[in-house]
Amino acid sequence: MREISAEKVTEAVEKLCIDSNYYLSSDLMKALKCAYENEESEIGKNVMKQIVDNAEIARAQSLPVCQDTGMAVVFIDIGQDVCIKGGGLTEAINEGVRRGYKKGYLRKSVVIDPLNRVNSGDNSPAIIHYNIVEGDSLKITVAPKGFGSENMSSVKMLKPSDGVEGVKKFVIETVESAGPNPCPPIIVGVGIGGTMEKAALLAKTALLRPVGERNSLDYISKLEEELLNSINKLGIGPAGLGGRITALAVNVEVFPTHIAGLPVAVNIGCHVTRHAEIVI
Repeated sequence: MREISAEKVTEAVEKLCIDSNYYLSSDLMKALKCAYENEESEIGKNVMKQIVDNAEIARAQSLPVCQDTGMAVVFIDIGQDVCIKGGGLTEAINEGVRRGYKKGYLRKSVVIDPLNRVNSGDNSPAIIHYNIVEGDSLKITVAPKGFGSENMSSVKMLKPSDGVEGVKKFVIETVESAGPNPCPPIIVGVGIGGTMEKAALLAKTALLRPVGERNSLDYISKLEEELLNSINKLGIGPAGLGGRITALAVNVEVFPTHIAGLPVAVNIGCHVTRHAEIVI
């Protein structure tokens, strides 16, 4: 049994909150620059240049890449041979969020109650997803999620008879309905299978995949390519001002489901789909 201190977890989460909001991943930066080169609309190309410039300034000056620094979504892969000492894991994560958002001068966007709307003042609590794995390591991924894109996400319980065509129709309609709201060019996470909540989690997890990396299943990889082409024919374009590049990627994840169901979820990520990770 390997012991990891709660304080070490807090320190890691604090740093990840800041890093993910300041520094876009190399795969996303590469995709944004490629989108700038490939965009044919004059307005769209100008928007893409501003997006790239903004990300580079944020990195150079250690500033948030977007004013909406999101609700902290934290994915924890914890080895079954790990023991957290000196405090609870959930509280250690939330303390890391509090410290990171304060130290990094990140906007506090979380309200304690969804109806009373009183701000928590420290961007806690985080949304935490735990996954128990083999081994004695702890992987932490912090993915701040802004709600311009989150609000455009959707879940639908399709019938098995709707099949793949029903899935494609739902995904494309969701993106088309979202229009400029999720700050395109977007990344589209799609979850198919499981139950209602599993499909939503699959879609969220899909946004963590490096841009340009396809699903290992050949038929799903082809579905991703087909959806991406269809979405980029919608003409929404960068910032919704028209153009060729509406999405940078479509990432699809699948899971077994019930004989009577075909759950599908779409979780949209904006052009700063942020995440950073560390293995302890």
